[in-house]
This record gives sequence, structure tokens and C-alpha cells, in this order.
Amino acid sequence: MSPIQSDHSRPCAQGEGGLSAGGQAILDVAAGLFSEKGFDATSMSEVARCAGVSKGNVFHHFGSKHELYLEVIREACRDSSEALQQGRDKGGPVAGQLSAFLVHHLESLLRREQVSRLVVREVMESSPEGGKELAEQVFYDRFTELVRIVQEGQASGEFREGLDPALLTLMIIGINVFFFQSRNVLRHFPYVDFADDPERFTQMAADLLFHGCLCKQPPDPTSADAAGDPDLPVMSQEKVHD
Repeated sequence: MSPIQSDHSRPCAQGEGGLSAGGQAILDVAAGLFSEKGFDATSMSEVARCAGVSKGNVFHHFGSKHELYLEVIREACRDSSEALQQGRDKGGPVAGQLSAFLVHHLESLLRREQVSRLVVREVMESSPEGGKELAEQVFYDRFTELVRIVQEGQASGEFREGLDPALLTLMIIGINVFFFQSRNVLRHFPYVDFADDPERFTQMAADLLFHGCLCKQPPDPTSADAAGDPDLPVMSQEKVHD
């Protein structure tokens, strides 16, 4: 059963990224243990022992095991959030900002593979109450910031007005998560020559997401080229009715 449930322990003060060096060391140890053994099989005593601190010290930084687990998931997402903000600070076209995020997001997933799998598993297995908590306390800020960026692109005329910003945001995140989860299978498919080249994959994905797959000038369906090869003989009506 997923550990992210409705829990009324105190809000996690470390969510702002203000952990001390000792708290960060505990968090790093906990991330490895939770990723390897799962929530239920990991005890706070074990976290303390592996971190080389007292159990009371762990509870000083994190009020409960649930809170520690939630902060591990937040920490796994923090790199991408910071990269998104850096792109915002640099400015430039919206498509460029989102493309840069796409690249960094996948790189972060692959670099921290073990804890990334923990996050994906938590999303997939969370209860309705747990899903609400994840949305509100872990993913909310990054998701809404991505939506705002898309909306800015619409306001500037870079993106078309009728596009759903939340759907595009979901596709940006989802395409990387799917690649992360399935690349060991993808590399065995015919025509898939990008499974071992994440950078190329994100470049192609960004091009498809932000420029589409339709030709800029669709062919005229009444033209000879659109109707077919003009050198091929046309079947007579009599032949059709034979």
C-alpha cells in the first residue's frame, strides 16, 4: 500500500529547500533506503543508524516517517524546478524555455534513476487521498508554472490560442516519464533509434510538441499530386461495374 495517505503531521518546513547539512545527509540516506526497500520496510531507526545520527536527531529534522518520505519525493523533483526557474530568468521564446526544461527533466530522471523510480511508483500507486497530497505538496508549483509559461506563449502569439495549456504541460512531463520507464523495451523496437540517445529524443520530442507534425502548407486535395500519380491509368467506369 502506498505510504502517501491523508496525514495530519505538521507541514514540512524543509519543503522550502532550507535543510541544514545534517538534515540533507539524513535525507540522502533516507532516499536510498526508501528507493531500495520501500516505505514499510524502512524504519526511522535504520535511517538514523545509516546516517550516523541518533533517532532523535532524525525526528528533529523530520517530524514523522511520512514527512521524511514526502520530503524525499520533493527533493527528487527540486532539480527540475530550479532548472525551470533558471530558464525563466534567462527569458527568450517560450518554446525555447520549455525545450530546455524537457532536456533537463529527462536528464534528472536518468541521473537519479533509483529515486526517480520511487517517485513514479508513488504516483502510480497512491490512493485518491495520497494523490491529492502529492498534487498539492509536491507537484503543484512546477505544474502551475509550466501552465503559466504556456499561457504566456499564447498571450504573445507564439502558441495558438485554442491550445489547452494544462494538456500541453501534461504531455511535456508525460513524454519524458514514458521514455524513462520504457527505454529498455523501446530499444528493441524496429525504427526506434533514439532509445540510447536521450538528448536526441528530447530534441525530437520538443520539435514535435511545439511545431507539430502537419506540413506548414498542406497539399491541395484537388491538385494532381494529391489525387495520386498522374502516370497511373485511370480505371474506367465500365471496368468498375464489371
